Amino acid sequence: MHVVGTILRKLEDTLHLLGCLGLLVVVVLINADILMRLVLHTPVQFQFELTELYLMPALATLSLSRVFRDGGHLALDFVPEHLPGVLGVVVDKLRLLLPALFFGLVAWMSGKFALHAFQRGEVEYGVVDWPLGWAYAIVPLGCGVLVLRLIYDALTREAPAPV
Repeated sequence: MHVVGTILRKLEDTLHLLGCLGLLVVVVLINADILMRLVLHTPVQFQFELTELYLMPALATLSLSRVFRDGGHLALDFVPEHLPGVLGVVVDKLRLLLPALFFGLVAWMSGKFALHAFQRGEVEYGVVDWPLGWAYAIVPLGCGVLVLRLIYDALTREAPAPV
């Protein structure tokens, strides 16, 4: 399982880096658009579609697994984190497997949507013709890696220590 964990960490780190680069590109494009509108009275023609279709989904999903691994997500806990005995083990596993089920369904449905767009050759027409399959594929990729992280943690996490 150690090899799987190492591969998963590298994949998470790579996707997180891509998500962070996406944020940098959004900042540069929006600021360039603002400056060009002010100075040259000409917008960056492709900025809106690129940001909307590709970069925002990347920002929202590519870092999900890495941020979860680092404990960076906000959480609302209504069950104590460590319960004693078998109940504690069951609750600990359910806290990982139920979100894995949810994000697995999100990945599955969005993956079907992306595959459909690829098969039909769907395109967003504009200044640049943007292939939609690639835009839609970002969500199942990010959610799918989060599912892998949740399942990996559920299988490898040790039982909570008694309080």
